[in-house]
Amino acid sequence: MSKLPIKFLFATIFCSLVPATGQSADGPAVAGKALVEEVCTACHRVRNIERSSGYTKHDWQQLIATMIDLKGSDELKAITAYLAKTYPPNNKRKAKAVPGNAKIKFKEWVVPTLGQRSRDPIEAPDGMIWWAGQWASLIGRIDPQTGDMKEWPLEADAKPHSVFHDHQGNIWYTGNKNGTLGRFDPKSEKITVFKMPDPEAKDPHTAVVGRDGLIWFTMQQSNRVGRLDPKTGDIKIIVLPTQGSRPYGIKLDEEGAVWVACNGSNRIVRIDPKTLQPFEYEIPDSKTRIRRLDISEDGQIWYVNSSRGRLGRLDPETGEVKEWPSPSDPKSHPYAIAIVDGIVWYNESGVRPDMLVRFDPRSEAFQSWPIPSGGIYAGILRHLDVTRDSNLVIHQSATNRIIHVTLPPAD
Repeated sequence: MSKLPIKFLFATIFCSLVPATGQSADGPAVAGKALVEEVCTACHRVRNIERSSGYTKHDWQQLIATMIDLKGSDELKAITAYLAKTYPPNNKRKAKAVPGNAKIKFKEWVVPTLGQRSRDPIEAPDGMIWWAGQWASLIGRIDPQTGDMKEWPLEADAKPHSVFHDHQGNIWYTGNKNGTLGRFDPKSEKITVFKMPDPEAKDPHTAVVGRDGLIWFTMQQSNRVGRLDPKTGDIKIIVLPTQGSRPYGIKLDEEGAVWVACNGSNRIVRIDPKTLQPFEYEIPDSKTRIRRLDISEDGQIWYVNSSRGRLGRLDPETGEVKEWPSPSDPKSHPYAIAIVDGIVWYNESGVRPDMLVRFDPRSEAFQSWPIPSGGIYAGILRHLDVTRDSNLVIHQSATNRIIHVTLPPAD
């Protein structure tokens, strides 16, 4: 049995205090409703259940098994009976799959600690895959050849949002809850913590490492971008000019310039790495909100217009913007994005299943696949990482899955 974080232990304890299904005069559905309202909401809102695509009793059992260990208990029977009756399969957020000739392959791993919301995996220089277990405040590692996994606990309030590696092979994480960046040495297993110098810089989010070893990172709620020099520990903080921009995804171009996606305004920001001065590109539709972006070999900025259900491209030389509707619908909420061998890959997180989408800029053709989560489709992909051999590592955070995606060879 996996070791559970405190809030999941609370849920387990609570379950032991609720009468077993057979003792309920009103039947398993009523008992299950009470358990869902009291136990499930200890970790997430009921709205998460209401917005799901619904499942059979068997599939609800699979989903719950990734969150908490209730195997064989009367509580599990009561919960699944209620959920299957109240939230059966539905098509409210049905995805639109686009056929095509490209072939891909998914390989899944379920991480050890239940309910951790594993996310943002990366491939390190030695081929190991690392992830952040945000809700459980841990980082983990998978050997993709053997499937062996190991986890390391962080400060309890770190709540890491993402992991990344530096040029020396150290693994870093963003302490989204306690305002830190952490460096983990896989050899010594030593953790070095860098705290933000500005009390208003509270939530390191996503980070990238430059060729010079400097680390750039976003802080969404703080409306800031930071730069850390790991050699000296010096941290510079940049406040974005537009209030409420909510800087989210971040990338570096070939010249070292910093590009930032804004999840709170219709802007993409370029930061000069020498002067630290930000320059804003305004996307025409004022309702645009951008989760993440990537940069193609020709210097074009590709982004997901999450709020409008579109894929976009910004020409930084001319400021010209072009967008394409995502296959599912305007509410498909594109989220993660990466460019591999000239092909744009992203996902549609607002539909079920969560779809992995391929877009060829030359033909402007789409193709898409449902992202698996075992026998169900319940997760959300929030970040993509490109491997050394031009494949992808992704995740399904709601089902604690890390996934390797083998892509077709370049044309």
